[in-house]
Amino acid sequence: MSEAREITRKAKSNLAFALLSLPKENREDVTVFYAFCRCIDDIADDLGTSLADKKSGLEHWRQVLRGEVPSPTPLEQAVLTLREKHAIPREHFLNLIEGCEMDLHPQRFQTWEDLQTYTHRVASTVGLVCLPLFGARHPDSPAYAETLGHALQLTNILRDVGEDLDNGNRIYLPLADLARFDYHEDDLVAKVYDDRFRALMQFQADRASQLYAQALSLLPAADRDPLLAAEIMRSLYQRLLEKMEEDGFRVFDRRYRLSKGRKIGTLFVQGLLTRFSAR
Repeated sequence: MSEAREITRKAKSNLAFALLSLPKENREDVTVFYAFCRCIDDIADDLGTSLADKKSGLEHWRQVLRGEVPSPTPLEQAVLTLREKHAIPREHFLNLIEGCEMDLHPQRFQTWEDLQTYTHRVASTVGLVCLPLFGARHPDSPAYAETLGHALQLTNILRDVGEDLDNGNRIYLPLADLARFDYHEDDLVAKVYDDRFRALMQFQADRASQLYAQALSLLPAADRDPLLAAEIMRSLYQRLLEKMEEDGFRVFDRRYRLSKGRKIGTLFVQGLLTRFSAR
């Protein structure tokens, strides 16, 4: 089994699950890209690694992408081959690394527009890389991928509010939005759960819901079939968002997940919708 396949097999993520919807000829390329994403994400999030080593690990991947590593590992070579095969801009891969590097220090974002710089790098860029891997060719598909990436990452941010505080005192919610509800950074650090917090989270959830709706409206009919995996991700994360809303956003004391049954159901329903909409 290749290193990329092994990394994907071990990952218990919604993206890895969505890969099951891909035709065999696309799955290998996406598996390589997913392994790259996992590698750089793991470098940034490894609590047992020093800051200097994390920076060094991410810089190594930059050198790989610039062709400065004389003997790349099998995975590194697979990533280089993938980029050349699909003529993917190197900048997309470097953006992903920059996004992960932003996680090395406690982050604060003043506005939603500021946060979008981060969500573009760590999420929308993933979608932009995946378009040619999925076989999506319509000129409007990049706008779909960009918008969906913002929605997915904002959902992740809402789910991980408590975990991010525990992991390096990271705060991704825009500070201007905290102020809108008279909820302060100190309240968030202290994990104050009250009406202000719930209103803040509902405001963010509404923003994410609007982004999901916008992404769906941008989905070109010609690319519905190749973008089935992306649509599965949209459905799964929308359901995750609904689950948090229904439970009152208790993100300080619980981790929200979807059951395997729910994931299989989503895979089946999205497959049917795609087939029927293509008729």
